[in-house]
Amino acid sequence: MRWTFKSTNLFSIGFALSLLSFACSHHPNRAEKIETTLEKNDAVTKEEQLGVNKDGDMVWQKKVTMNEELRRLQFEVYDLEDRVYGNRKFSSVGLYGDLKSCQMKLAAKENGGNSQVMWTEPLDRITDKEETFNIGVDEKERLVGVSEEFLKDRLARFVDYKRVLMKKEDEFGDKLSSCQDELKSKAQGKKAVSGAQN
Repeated sequence: MRWTFKSTNLFSIGFALSLLSFACSHHPNRAEKIETTLEKNDAVTKEEQLGVNKDGDMVWQKKVTMNEELRRLQFEVYDLEDRVYGNRKFSSVGLYGDLKSCQMKLAAKENGGNSQVMWTEPLDRITDKEETFNIGVDEKERLVGVSEEFLKDRLARFVDYKRVLMKKEDEFGDKLSSCQDELKSKAQGKKAVSGAQN
């Protein structure tokens, strides 16, 4: 039997297990001590190792620092959101804009349309809604804005963002493919009609 895992699946499994352990403890947002020492260990990658744990079990272990894991997850979500909805700063339109443009071309009179686009997809950049700041003076007498949330809540939120955006990416990608196929079909139909007329 051959086992293959994607790192995102491993993270999801590890994340689910850590949520379970958090949920079972009295204070779910308090840091708990985790034994990570392995004997007879060998590195698989920088973050992964094989070895024998304190109970004598042979285990695979992945150990990440949570600041790096959160940074990686946030980067993946922001990048995915830019691919789906575009990025004004870099003048990209994303799959959302490509699909809208294709629908406009499909609705154009030269392609047999009525010039009215039936566009029902909302532009829903989910990360734009994410932060609110408490504004005030900090301990060093500086004006600051502070946004704070529990780490496990932020991780869970970004995992959910990623799930929603991956679904949207697939959905928009499929719709765009269908639209482009329909445009090609109409273009080939026009060529065949003009060729027959000549």
